[in-house]
Amino acid sequence: MPAHEKINYVEYPARDLAATQAFFQAAFGWTFEQYGPDYAAFSGQGLDGGFYRADMASTTAQGSALIVFYSEQLEDTLAKVTAAGGQIVKPVFAFPGGRRFHFTEPSGNEFAVWAQPQA
Repeated sequence: MPAHEKINYVEYPARDLAATQAFFQAAFGWTFEQYGPDYAAFSGQGLDGGFYRADMASTTAQGSALIVFYSEQLEDTLAKVTAAGGQIVKPVFAFPGGRRFHFTEPSGNEFAVWAQPQA
């Protein structure tokens, strides 16, 4: 059951809905539920959401919020992202609390992946 007045869902634009779905399936193992030709929903990924067909993208340079994934093996996740067609827009860098990188998926939306500091 959704929690009252808590974040429940996120939606992103997708210039190429099929390519975006294929990317997240290959890189992160997501599955999608189609709602017609212009919308695909995902669930069970920490936050449910969807992609809608649109000629725009969500990037931090344009003031967008940033969805950040967690990884126990940052370099392995980086390899999966690039193998699936993601573009690295900020290579791995350290920040207080860990390391992370930013990438865009085939529709141009920006995401990040972080990991704990290396021991």
